[in-house]
Amino acid sequence: MKDAVDQLQETVSVPFERARAMPPSVYTSEAFLARELTDIFAKDWFCVGRASALAASGDYVTLDLAGQPIIVLRDASGTLRAMSNVCRHRMSTLLEGRGNTRSIVCPYHAWTYNLDGTLRGAPAMTLNEGFCKAEYKLPDMRCEEWLGWVFVTLNADAPPVGDQLSDVEKMVGDYNMAAYTETFFETHVWDTNWKVLAENFMESYHLPVCHAGTIGGLSKLEEMICPPGEKAFNYHTILKDETLKIALAHPSNTRMEGDRRRTTYLLALYPSLLITLTPGYFWYLTLHPEGVGKVRIGFGGGMSNDYSGDRDAQAQLDQLKTLLDAVNVEDKGCTEKVYRGLCSTSAEPGHLSHLERPNYDFATYINARLQGIQ
Repeated sequence: MKDAVDQLQETVSVPFERARAMPPSVYTSEAFLARELTDIFAKDWFCVGRASALAASGDYVTLDLAGQPIIVLRDASGTLRAMSNVCRHRMSTLLEGRGNTRSIVCPYHAWTYNLDGTLRGAPAMTLNEGFCKAEYKLPDMRCEEWLGWVFVTLNADAPPVGDQLSDVEKMVGDYNMAAYTETFFETHVWDTNWKVLAENFMESYHLPVCHAGTIGGLSKLEEMICPPGEKAFNYHTILKDETLKIALAHPSNTRMEGDRRRTTYLLALYPSLLITLTPGYFWYLTLHPEGVGKVRIGFGGGMSNDYSGDRDAQAQLDQLKTLLDAVNVEDKGCTEKVYRGLCSTSAEPGHLSHLERPNYDFATYINARLQGIQ
């Protein structure tokens, strides 16, 4: 019997016009997940969120990437840096969650590190003749900022983020995505495979049904455009109306004209940064597997600085957040149902709609990475 990797390769060998969904094994196999962690999450760039959430010296976030605990912070010089979140003494993890700190203090024996990772102090170490404070520093990880997004990677040879995503920058340059400010961020864990949630974002085919209670009535399938994806990302677009004015270009925005002023991009930047970008606001998901049947979700969003002086913007943003929370409840229900179905012995992948082109491209990307193609 073919394993999940072979089954996926067979799936993407078929042209999109005859393509089917990925086989259930790629979502339920522990061995396949292990390959994803080593061949994808440990090698590609992973987004930890927005630079605007790390604006002040000492602002930090923590994460586990492919099993490696990492701190990302703004140091005293204003530089964004990533480093190991493991103490150099007895190897406890150091910081938890998100926050602001003047130094990094180990919760086990109070070894204390500066914001650049150098060791500031270590209590009761003077009697150890081999100890030299200058020899201790938290190992650095690669960290880059791109259009206001912060990425880290464990791979010393990964091409720069900006090189991989240069076509995205050209495509949405007039949105000025770097000048969007995050106003909320939450973390969640759902009982589904990370790829199920990623695929759910990548296609708007499900909107009229899954989101019948919220945005489904506003979703016109005939206006959705799903072009072929690129090596590092895929996308599709939909048009917004004036139901929520903050979704449209602000009157002061002279960069955009015609339908461009109401065009929403749904960007899937591999492996797992999913961005809804409108001329007025954005929201995003950043995903990491917690097991075959669990996904850790970073959920954030905010608005374009075009709206920063608008008297009604905050009220509209609050209205949007309420709507997004309701949409997430619907998505959680749908994606958890999909995962339960995938675990059934009767699960068989069906043919894809033309509106699911991004899903096919996503499968092609995963296959390429597991085949060693960068």
